[in-house]
Formats: sequence, structure tokens, C-alpha cells
Amino acid sequence: MTRNTALGTSGRWSTAPLGEVAVVQTGIAKGKTPKNGSVNLAYLRVANVQDGFLDLSEIKEIEIEPAEASRYQLRAGDVLFTEGGDFDKLGRGTVWRGQIDPCLHQNHIFAVRTHKQTLLPEFLAYVAASLIGRRYFLSCSKQSTNLASINSTQLKQFPIPLPPLPEQRRIAAVLGTWDAAIEKAERLLDAAQRQFEALRTELYREDGSEERLTFGGFLDESRIPGNDGSTARKLTVKLYGKGIGPKQDRTAGSANTRYYIRRAGQFIYSRLDFLNGAFAVVPDHLDGFQSTLDLPAFEIAPRVNSIWLLNYVTRPAYYQNQQNLARGQRIARRVNPDDLFASEIAVPTRERQDEVAAILTLCIDGINSIRSLVVALRRQKTGLMQKLLTGQVCVPEAVADLSPAAD
Repeated sequence: MTRNTALGTSGRWSTAPLGEVAVVQTGIAKGKTPKNGSVNLAYLRVANVQDGFLDLSEIKEIEIEPAEASRYQLRAGDVLFTEGGDFDKLGRGTVWRGQIDPCLHQNHIFAVRTHKQTLLPEFLAYVAASLIGRRYFLSCSKQSTNLASINSTQLKQFPIPLPPLPEQRRIAAVLGTWDAAIEKAERLLDAAQRQFEALRTELYREDGSEERLTFGGFLDESRIPGNDGSTARKLTVKLYGKGIGPKQDRTAGSANTRYYIRRAGQFIYSRLDFLNGAFAVVPDHLDGFQSTLDLPAFEIAPRVNSIWLLNYVTRPAYYQNQQNLARGQRIARRVNPDDLFASEIAVPTRERQDEVAAILTLCIDGINSIRSLVVALRRQKTGLMQKLLTGQVCVPEAVADLSPAAD
């Protein structure tokens, strides 16, 4: 082992390559034909190993010789690392708790079995998820467009900070409290979103008193010329009603491409992604941004509340059922303004629209508050991990000296 300069509560920390303090187990490759009989066993794929958690909603089986099964079998306490994937997901590092027994793992997942008298599995998982792990894996990985991969040799060379075992337990316990808080907030967010969708469905239920209007009856397309593509501040509209934002262009657009100014309060949608719910209302902070006619924008007549309209069209019950408006074939199907103008919707009185808009705005504000809490907790955890896992901040010994695995 080598020494670093970080000071923990119990003196200097040491560092060691992962291969010295753990066994790195490779997984089974698909496609092998068993020769001496076979059994079908559950096995984990890369899709099952997410960033900090496991998705076990779909578990597949693999055919293997009984004598070979133990070679690839997972044990409770193994830390799972993915061989490759998106840059931000490379390595990962999730502790297996024996949720399925027996269970194997495929060759694109490494199972790391720590020497628990030296390195706690939970501590290793946090190191892998921290900036320490991210930077190491990206520095040594084989990279291609948007993807990266590591091999077992590189994983074994991963330098692991090693505070004394009691301090590892305390660090894991503190970070575990953040994980629990994040999980609770995410469950609350999921519940709030489901309740919102149920409420929105009820609020838009028709009772026969609505007026049938064409979109052309209350929308007027705006085509105020803007800058050329090299200087325009551009917009992008997100799918599934998730809003609108500035487009992060890596390169300037063509100077010959025509752009049009978009103003706050205008209704805007993507012609290409109409059927995927790409609708928005331009917010105040994006006033003056621009888009091509692939993102047409419209002034909304006073008889229609913009928030009511946006919530009407961003319901899956609406946009998924507008196939008849689209022109073109398969992935290139577009909805043009003229076709939208000719289609009808059921519009209640302006008073009812305002009432629905006010209710949904309150709900959306609540959801956004919960979402902000999740973001804040994640940010706090990231900062805390960096300080705890480098010895910049020490966990007092008064903190319960228990590993999460002992619960």
C-alpha cells in the first residue's frame, strides 16, 4: 500500500489499488452452448445496474452448466461495476444485497468482492460514485462517441483511499442518511406527479358545455424575422411537455437559415415532435430568443388561457391521439400549422379555463419545489462525498459506528 497526505480522525489514510483489497470477478458471456447438461439461472445485465441503484423489474435467465454457475454467482456485499456505457454512467458501483438467489452476472458487469477487514463494500461504492471514481474511469477508459469502457485490469488498478475501517463505517453511515433523504424526496416527487396527472385528467373531462373551436380560431402564427443562424439565440422545445430552454449549440448555424423572434407568452411547438408532446409557452426569461419554422410560434387570442391550453395539449391523452394530423412517414412525421389550425378542441368558458389554470399552477409550483429539493439534496451529497472521501472533513466518532449493511 502507498500513503497519501489526507488525515482522517484516526491518523493518515492509506491508498491501494482495488486489486489488492478486493477480488474482481468477471461475468458470463452469452452464446456459449453447455456441453454437460444445463440449468437456467437469473442473471444481471447492464440495464439492471443503474447509477447507485438496481432496476430488477425485468430479470432474464441464461443457460449454463451447473458446474460453472458458482464461478459467476453473485454474493451479498458484491459491488457491481459496469464495463461501459455513457460517460456519466461508466463504472457506477452499486452494492448487491442478494435480492435474487442464485443470480449470475454477464461479462459486461464486474462483481467486486472486497476484503471486508480492509474495505467496506458501501465505502467502495461511494468512492466509485464520487469525483474520485468518475475522474479515474474517464482518464483510463477507452472512449468513442458518447461511450466509454474499462477492462478488469484498469478496474484492479483503481486507487482506493483507505481510512481505518471504523471511519469507513461512519462515512458510509453519514452518506447513507443523504441517500435515504434523496430516496424519500424522489418518492414524494413521483407521488406528486402521479396525483397531478390524475387531477389534470379529471379537470379536463368534458361535460358537453364546452365550445368546439379550431386552433386557427384562437392562434395566429408569428413570423417576425430575426438574426441569421450564426448569431441567433436559439430555442429548443422538450418532449412530453417538459418545457422550453435555450439551445446549446456547439457550432454556429448556417447564416442562410431563417430565424424568427419568439416573444414571452407565445405558444410554440415542434413540428417533428408534435406527437411526442413537444409543446411550450415561451417564458419571460426567453423573450427575444429565436427559432426556425420547425418550431413555429403563435399569439394566443384572449379567449384562451395560455396555461389552460398548454396543459390541454401536453396530456398524453391528447398528443398521442393526433396521428391524423401528421404528414410524412414514420420517424419524419410532422404536424404543420395549417393542419393544426384545422383541428378542433373542446374549449370551456374563459372563467373555467382560468380556474383550471390556477389549480394546476399551484400543483406545478408544488412539484417544482419538491424537484428543487431533490436537486439540492443531490448537490449537497456530491459536495459532502468529495470532502469526506478525501479526508478534508472528518466524521466525529460520536456518529453511530455502524455499516449500513449491518441494519
